[in-house]
Amino acid sequence: MPNSSFFIPHSPLSEAPGVSIIALSHNHAPFLREALDSVLAQTYPHLDVWLVDDASTDGSPDILREYAARHPTWHLLLLSENVGNCRAFNTAFFQSEGELVIDFATDDVLLPARVALQVAQFQAAAAVVGMVYSNCELIDEAGRSLGLHHRPNGPNQLRPAPASGWVFAEVLRRYFISTPTMMMRRACLQSLGGYDDTLAYEDFDFWVRASRDWQFLYLDEVTTRKRRHPRSMSAKAYQRHDPYLASTIRVCTKALALARTPAERAALAVRLRWELRQAVRRHRYAEARTLSQLLGQTIRLTLLDRALAAWSRLLA
Repeated sequence: MPNSSFFIPHSPLSEAPGVSIIALSHNHAPFLREALDSVLAQTYPHLDVWLVDDASTDGSPDILREYAARHPTWHLLLLSENVGNCRAFNTAFFQSEGELVIDFATDDVLLPARVALQVAQFQAAAAVVGMVYSNCELIDEAGRSLGLHHRPNGPNQLRPAPASGWVFAEVLRRYFISTPTMMMRRACLQSLGGYDDTLAYEDFDFWVRASRDWQFLYLDEVTTRKRRHPRSMSAKAYQRHDPYLASTIRVCTKALALARTPAERAALAVRLRWELRQAVRRHRYAEARTLSQLLGQTIRLTLLDRALAAWSRLLA
């Protein structure tokens, strides 16, 4: 449960809230037209669209210029150097105006009712709700269906199981949110200072910091098509020289400082133990040593934890 400071009223939405869609492109040319056409197909009219290119080298800027010229109310930001997803997003976020915000990677696709459904969910929710997420369809490079993110798992059950409300411990413990489906309340993201642009990726850090003071809600609808392909950010995680593990460790360090109860620290321990095993499997021994040190600050180490820690110290 939140402490008493969380009950300070948050500002309600206006009757027809504006929605900022920050469309981020980095070498998404093969998918870009489908992505931008899905923005145009939205049934909700009050959109504030930002096209941001993070120094693509594949012709994406030309496509973005074309769409911006055809739709003069859209904003175009062509970055001259690659600054990464978090900083590129922040560049547009702090200039945008919508009460609600979507971080839209332009290798994905928005279904036509996506914005309208999530706005309605926000309007029916308490002002303390900072983010609404939903189910999505996974697709390959060619757009072929790979199934759902939240898959049926018995009567009235989904896997991974979604969670709503005060979900801080749940986001520490496990991955269950499909990032491309998120719609964020501007006040929530603004209270965090936007994304942490020193990190290699944004979602885990946002979940941890936002869920401490804000509720999350799950909308049981498929609103988005998430594309899986070899060049996507998620496909690069845990590769030998990827920067994502270092960012994960930094977020886990933040989470440890935010955890208030033994149950929350135990939830973080589940995450740390999983990350430790991934690091050892990938021969990332220096990172494994740091993860084992963090794990030791959450719970009492098991024999296997101690063995992995010793192995990491030996090989780091």
